[in-house]
Amino acid sequence: MPKVLVSDPIDQVGLDIISQVAQVDVKTGLPAEELVKIIPEYDALMIRSGTRVTKEIIEAGTQLKIIGRAGVGVDNVDVPAATRQGIVVVNSPQGNTIAAAEHAIAMMLALSRHIPEANVSVKSGQWNRKQFIGVEVYKKTLGIVGLGKIGSHVASAAKAMGMKLLAYDPFISQDRAEQLGCRLVDLDLLIRESDYISLHMPKTEETYHLINAQALAQMKPTARIINCARGGIVDEVALAEALKNDQIAGAAVDVYENEPLEENSPLRELGQKVILTPHLGASTEEAQVNVAIDVAEQIRDVLLGLPARSAVNIPGLYPDALEQLKPYLQLAETLGNLVSQLVGGRVDFLDIRLQGDLANRDSKPVVVAALKGLLSQALRERVNYVNATIEAKERGIRVIETRDASVCDYTGSLHLEAKGSLGTHSVTGALLGDREIRVTNIDDFPINVPPTRYMLFTLHRDMPGIIGKIGSLLGSFNVNIASMQVGRKIVRGEAVMVLSLDDPLPDGLLSEIMKVAGIRDAYTVTL
Repeated sequence: MPKVLVSDPIDQVGLDIISQVAQVDVKTGLPAEELVKIIPEYDALMIRSGTRVTKEIIEAGTQLKIIGRAGVGVDNVDVPAATRQGIVVVNSPQGNTIAAAEHAIAMMLALSRHIPEANVSVKSGQWNRKQFIGVEVYKKTLGIVGLGKIGSHVASAAKAMGMKLLAYDPFISQDRAEQLGCRLVDLDLLIRESDYISLHMPKTEETYHLINAQALAQMKPTARIINCARGGIVDEVALAEALKNDQIAGAAVDVYENEPLEENSPLRELGQKVILTPHLGASTEEAQVNVAIDVAEQIRDVLLGLPARSAVNIPGLYPDALEQLKPYLQLAETLGNLVSQLVGGRVDFLDIRLQGDLANRDSKPVVVAALKGLLSQALRERVNYVNATIEAKERGIRVIETRDASVCDYTGSLHLEAKGSLGTHSVTGALLGDREIRVTNIDDFPINVPPTRYMLFTLHRDMPGIIGKIGSLLGSFNVNIASMQVGRKIVRGEAVMVLSLDDPLPDGLLSEIMKVAGIRDAYTVTL
């Protein structure tokens, strides 16, 4: 019988589900070295946020088939290491959506009516009504930063309370925002006009300290901010300073850059201007049960040889189908990632055309892989082959699928066209042999280049000297060119140049490239 190790507290209903097919051992609070010693005897590992599943633990787990995280994030799991070991990593992407959204609303209301301080005051024998005069949220403007599942539910609840809604999300369409009753605006306008700001996005390089001293200085002095998303999105030192100097009226914080919150954190010293809770966003009885059931069922299914429905690192396909389609899935995901960066963050539609022999294959996994690539810049590790279609639908992205078996340049090729905030662009790719990916067309310009981590695309006039100028400019910034190819339709007409780079472009270099005579446009892509 398979053995499953549960290393964090999990609701009993989840343990009962797994017990149907496996022996379940609950051993919580294990140090990493002890976990490394015992993990070789287990077929599955079920965790929450307490256990950090490192590369060493994964490599020691020679029998592991699945790691299940009872929650949304998988930031405490080394997913690349698990993938290399052939271990499925699953989570529960929707299990605590309602709990997190309700906590944000609760924090907003508690902050507005001074509920925590009033409660303490009455229990201590006082009756100071005037001290706790609050404000109403009715007809106030709520700015929602991040309009995914949680942000959308916050929008619905706030709309029902009569609030005016602004939203900033570079990956949500205007139509989707309007369906939720939100006016889609840029971040600066949202910060300036909102009476309340609620944050609902993952922590990434782009969102780290998104709310900093500069942003706080733009807010109304009567504004209040709520962060129940991820620690690190708000610069806590800058927030404390803004509250201390009455730049803003209040803040409610559930997540912190370092947890537990340090004893000497300046946020602890601000009295009723700030409400602090210990990362309670997902801490409801219902959410704990939901995530336990969701992940336990997936562990049970994988141990029975069935696919997982919320696999983070591999498509939810049966092994025989996966083996046949795997190269095309990688092609589709790469092209989706590429075209998303060319068109900008917000995508309105994606046109997917399967060509040649690929037109005669099962298209659904290929379409899902393309959507996963398209959304990977926005959602990072939160998008997978199971939820990509749902995520695209929630963002109002129209997906058009066509087939053309008559295209015979390659055995099978894939053409993607998308429209976004930077315009409409198309890319075509194919497999060279069985595995090697080639980008064969950009915006109808023929090329033949392998995708690399750092790439520079230019649209320019086909004229003598322009390639040399770009090469010299990159060299002056110490950027090394790995390969270069130009595609054109007619001599001295427009052309596309694709440069594979060993290094990312330094700040300011793209604007210098745009100044070169003959350059019409330029884009950087990181794959």
